[in-house]
Amino acid sequence: MILSKNDYHAYLRADCRAIGIEDSLWRRTFDVRWDFIRTLRLLEYVTNCRKSSLLRVYLRLRLVQKGTRIGYSIPINVFGPGLGLPHRGDIVVNDHARIGKNCRVHVGVNIGTQAGPVSKVPQIGANCYIGPGAKIFGAIVIGDNTVIAANAVVNKSFPEGNCTIGGVPARVISSKNSAEYITVGWHD
Repeated sequence: MILSKNDYHAYLRADCRAIGIEDSLWRRTFDVRWDFIRTLRLLEYVTNCRKSSLLRVYLRLRLVQKGTRIGYSIPINVFGPGLGLPHRGDIVVNDHARIGKNCRVHVGVNIGTQAGPVSKVPQIGANCYIGPGAKIFGAIVIGDNTVIAANAVVNKSFPEGNCTIGGVPARVISSKNSAEYITVGWHD
């Protein structure tokens, strides 16, 4: 969670590395994914550090506008540093979900609640890869270094991590972890 200006800048550097645009001024300036992430992180900073409420309202409106344009519905204070969004397209995340550092999320992903209380949402560990079309829902825990395969429907916990899960409903399909699928933006 961003709690200071130093945290804000560290998160931005990690996110920039995670989506692979650190070397290109052109992409930093015109990449709509990067523009969305910058606005998301600035809103987190302004909200968590109790800055101007008028600025907070303005940034929230800008975030919704930018998200609508590229298909993202990602609330603040959900993702850790090193958020990787490699493509434009539909991504929906519940605002009560918690996702660790260095998470890579592809298009068509839905991370949400099951029927009932909104508090029944996933907790996803660090260094996870979430493939295109994955649906993750319910009060579940996904461990660190997990690969969630394309079009997987995950409705039960895999707290041990370090594996690949896939299928409908999801099950462990391999002992291969996420090391080769993510770009690490945040180093402890």
